[in-house]
Amino acid sequence: MNDESSLIEGEVVRELADIPAVEVISRAAVMLMSSAAEKLGLGEPDPASSPHLDLDEARRVITALAGLVTASVEYLGPHAGPIREGLQSLQRAFREASAYPDAPGAGPGEKYTGPVY
Repeated sequence: MNDESSLIEGEVVRELADIPAVEVISRAAVMLMSSAAEKLGLGEPDPASSPHLDLDEARRVITALAGLVTASVEYLGPHAGPIREGLQSLQRAFREASAYPDAPGAGPGEKYTGPVY
């Protein structure tokens, strides 16, 4: 590794050390929400015809988001409500996009959040 790449890595580490945990968690949640929305086709006028539609991948990302939110809700403060609402919207969108919707409580992330109707 040359001196320049070491300096860049050192700067990145210092920058991350300066970011409060709630911001890191919130950023991770927003990234997961964005990924799930794309994989549900929500970025297109007709989600069902989106070239990015992938319910298997969406299920994984939504479940990861649910685990993150459930594990960190006590630290999110005022961010908790909007993040939970976003998660529930994605869970509902998943149910609507599914040809054979999961039973309540069996959808993506619902083992962490409880049933979403």
